[in-house]
Amino acid sequence: MQPTARRSRLIATAVLAAAVAATSFVATPAVAATNTFTNAGFESALAGWTRSGTTSASKVESGGYSGSSKLTHYLSSATSVTTSQAVTLSGTGWFTFDAVVKSGAGLGATKLVVSGCGSAQRTVPDTTAGDAWVHLSVPVNATSTSCTFAITTSGSAGAWANIDDLTVKSGKVSRAVRGADLSGVTKNEEQGAKYYTAAGAQIDPYTAFKNAGANLVRLKVWVNAADGSNSSAKVVTAAKRAEALGQQVMIDFHYSDTWADPGAQGVPAAWAGQSVSTMTTSLSNHTTSVLTALKNAGVTVDYVQIGNEINSGILWPYGQTWDVNTSDSYSTAQWDSLAGFLKAGIAASKAVFPSAKTIVHVTDVGSDVTWMLDPLVARGVVFDVLGLSYYGYWHGSLGNLQTQITNLGARYGKNVLVVETAYPWTLTDDTPTFTNVVSSSSSLVSGYPASTAGQAAWTRAVQDVVASAPGGRGIGVVYWEPAWTAQAGAGWDPANSSAGNAWENQAFFDYSSKQIAVSFATFGADASD
Repeated sequence: MQPTARRSRLIATAVLAAAVAATSFVATPAVAATNTFTNAGFESALAGWTRSGTTSASKVESGGYSGSSKLTHYLSSATSVTTSQAVTLSGTGWFTFDAVVKSGAGLGATKLVVSGCGSAQRTVPDTTAGDAWVHLSVPVNATSTSCTFAITTSGSAGAWANIDDLTVKSGKVSRAVRGADLSGVTKNEEQGAKYYTAAGAQIDPYTAFKNAGANLVRLKVWVNAADGSNSSAKVVTAAKRAEALGQQVMIDFHYSDTWADPGAQGVPAAWAGQSVSTMTTSLSNHTTSVLTALKNAGVTVDYVQIGNEINSGILWPYGQTWDVNTSDSYSTAQWDSLAGFLKAGIAASKAVFPSAKTIVHVTDVGSDVTWMLDPLVARGVVFDVLGLSYYGYWHGSLGNLQTQITNLGARYGKNVLVVETAYPWTLTDDTPTFTNVVSSSSSLVSGYPASTAGQAAWTRAVQDVVASAPGGRGIGVVYWEPAWTAQAGAGWDPANSSAGNAWENQAFFDYSSKQIAVSFATFGADASD
């Protein structure tokens, strides 16, 4: 991620250059269905279902997900309606209530709710953007076999939801990774930043996210930044803070002296002029050195990213796949070099931390990304996890994200982790001399306002869409730089101490550096997780 307005333009170019015909695949369910609803697809009107509240707001309409019919809730006035069914489970323990859903016109208006055998619920994400069906799963630890499964819509006039294909499955889906990228905290604190609870008490930012339920911290590494930020030594110190709190550690190698993303993958100054062979050795040595320093400090690294948003390759032009300005493709030799760089980084990672999961990280998932993953796999690049950047204001609908997770997971046989997402809690700029990346209402995702409630709803929606992806390959989400506040001197450019922060309105702290309570709550492991 590079938090400048320039990046959004480059990504738009990248999407156009990368877009090819999408490929579809069929994924197998994560868990087998063992209990069934009567009339789960609403093909027999509302037979088997009970309505309560404003019953006229619940009806069956044509246009189902897999069949001809669907359940529709529509509120013509401020009211509430529930459609429910009691199911006798085959036993106790973990079960998953799954439905295919759409909703809109009311933030968090519709929920899938389990009661009677325990308590669990999920808010149906607003899918106005893209109008796509989304699978949504609600895990519940059933303490008895008598459960009631319900769809409830409650809100203002105009709130609506479509529901279809309900199932109850044995087993559970969960958010295995609830992560925060805290790469910017060290520089912020060096420049005097402090953090506070919503009530105004000072708090360590790592502790703040740990207390909220975050179980992983992501940290980027630059080779030799102009201001010394994100260096090996500073990453070691940061990783020790995370591990002391019991959090997992993800190391994100940029293989550059500054930001690396689809619009910029610059060779570190110390490696300039090297042959591809020598540069491959330099990459391997750098990876080994950083990870060894972490290991010697007592840190266990759980995930290692080999490059950051590598759609256009790394170490330009040696490992470049195409030109972001002209869309020109590059040579077979450059693809070969890129594969060699990635293999060297993966081998170095496994040599120091054999159990660490290696990640290949791509972005622009609003379009097809197999065009650049297939050539790498064909060249023998073997990785453990596919990492995705997903920003709704750039990368398509929540429905498309879920489809990509299912399809890519099936195609490559890998678990998928969203390693970057974010959303603004305001459009007001705290430092108007440096415009924020998302500063206009035209950039927002339909259904999600730039408010604290909107930010929280978006964060949880992404988490739930990832966890509920058919195929069971979505293992979690990392929020990008939720503690990077607008501290003077801690801006984005390591070569310019006066550069500003274009990300402040997407942090989880407000402009007084106080926690945004509803956003922090999205990290929490609720009773059903």
